[in-house]
Amino acid sequence: MENNAIELLESVLRENNIVFNDDIKNKLDVYYQMLIDYNEKINLTAITKYDDVYIKHFTDSALFSAHYKTNASVCDIGTGAGFPGLLLKIIRPDLNVTLVDSLNKRIIFLNDVIKKLNLNGIQCLHYRAEDIEFKNKYLNSFDYVIARAVAQMPTLTEYCLPYVKVGGQFIAYKSDNIEDELNNAKKCIHILGGKFKDIETVLLNEDIKRKFIIIEKINKCEQLYPRGMNKPRLKPLI
Repeated sequence: MENNAIELLESVLRENNIVFNDDIKNKLDVYYQMLIDYNEKINLTAITKYDDVYIKHFTDSALFSAHYKTNASVCDIGTGAGFPGLLLKIIRPDLNVTLVDSLNKRIIFLNDVIKKLNLNGIQCLHYRAEDIEFKNKYLNSFDYVIARAVAQMPTLTEYCLPYVKVGGQFIAYKSDNIEDELNNAKKCIHILGGKFKDIETVLLNEDIKRKFIIIEKINKCEQLYPRGMNKPRLKPLI
């Protein structure tokens, strides 16, 4: 099964014009081993088998990786154990990546992986998306903001779209059946200066279908957003 997982990742990378070389393979193996080791102390993932991590985390995160422009700034909000942001940095070294998470234990793990892999052009930030300091530094500033999260689109959009620069994109990694979510997010997208562009569907295998919702940023977002006190979840802009 291990060979099948590697072959699937290699195939996805090839489709995104990336050569699966020894450097990438070695980095991913180190990443995997550190993920498993740390997972015994802190909860990073429920997925731990080698082939499952390679398919459901690594390969899934590699989908759509050709979409990002060369040398673009990419911010992964709610990155967790680094999916998809850290994986993107490993396979696309040209990208300038910012990983954001609210749990410092995850940030410590990510920094340790980055140090072990000797990666440059990547930073980890311990913030919630609504934190004032984070807003002051990064509102309307990234070429791309990405999220591979379970939150509904109105909530996810408020946490992410404010940090996209005008001309950039918010890309939500979602599963199937997101039409109602997207419809409910129309008001939020408009308020936050965005415009719906497209949905790209990628079939990884017979079990995994990934949809990428692409929102363009056409106007700057006010400092008010994202709102604090958990309002994007409790009182979404719908």
